[in-house]
Amino acid sequence: MPRGGKKGHRGRGKQFSNPEEIDRQMRAQKEMEQSAGAEKESSSESEQESSSDESDTKRRSGVEGLIEIENPNRVSQKSKKLTEIDISAPKELSRREREEIEKQKSKERYMKLHLEGKTEQARADLARLAIIKKQREEAAKKREELRKEKEAEEAKGKH
Repeated sequence: MPRGGKKGHRGRGKQFSNPEEIDRQMRAQKEMEQSAGAEKESSSESEQESSSDESDTKRRSGVEGLIEIENPNRVSQKSKKLTEIDISAPKELSRREREEIEKQKSKERYMKLHLEGKTEQARADLARLAIIKKQREEAAKKREELRKEKEAEEAKGKH
């Protein structure tokens, strides 16, 4: 049995908001946003000089704006400007990326050697193909001989 004194209203009907009330709430919210935007524009013109001092601290929402945190271990992430980023510097690859690139290169090397016939597997494949080729040639010769024998027998039978 739940503690707390409040019980669910199982038999009560659902309450729906009427459309006029929803429209009124939405209009009020838009007005608040517009008035806040107008205040920011007017205050930003007068505070441009003081905004350079506040560039280090970001605007915090909710309780964070009220509480000042003095955590020596906290590292704040500062966004770099586009001019500060060095494009020419080599990108550090992660271990997984390096291993994946290395694996791909070794696979390409192996396939190149395989196509040249220098790997063990390629030699085995070529030997197997040679054996199959010989078997097929022998089978073709046998068929040809059988066909010639049948033709010779048919020719004898007709005379």
